[in-house]
Amino acid sequence: MTSYAVFLRGINVGGINIKMADLKEALKSRPFDHVKTLLASGNVVLTSDLEPAAVKDAFEACLREAFGYDAWVVVLTAGRVAQLVEACPYPADDRTTHTYITLASDTSMLDELFNAAASLDGVEQTRLGPEASAWLAPAGGTLDSPLSKLSAKSRYKASTTTRNLRTMVKVRDAASSLETGKA
Repeated sequence: MTSYAVFLRGINVGGINIKMADLKEALKSRPFDHVKTLLASGNVVLTSDLEPAAVKDAFEACLREAFGYDAWVVVLTAGRVAQLVEACPYPADDRTTHTYITLASDTSMLDELFNAAASLDGVEQTRLGPEASAWLAPAGGTLDSPLSKLSAKSRYKASTTTRNLRTMVKVRDAASSLETGKA
């Protein structure tokens, strides 16, 4: 069994409202164990014998069937989430900035987003790996930040999702607890 973190794109915003209890119930019909939802923003940890691509396919199919919307998720192993959190050079808590990590299921789309953001004024970002980049936004101005506006474009909808670093730490800890059997 492998422990995974699954990051859902665009739920509980824009009219797609899913209660975490309903999500957990729907996932019972899939080849997942130890399913735990975190926060209300679409973060799930679970274990499965499936490979990451198959976890992604099964999870998205479940969301489409149970909740009737075009669902997209990014799936990472628990170990990879821990590596990304560790690699992030920015602070989890700071009075002036917030740290975000953009995750991608299609690395070419993250390449494009990262390169486009590099040409924007005032964007500080770091590539953490092929599937993730970290960036800073001013406290209280995340949605108005240039990178937030760029990443919100529909072009990136099916392949990227963003979480703040504090959320990533919580997901890392929950996924790690599955690895160590403390779930």
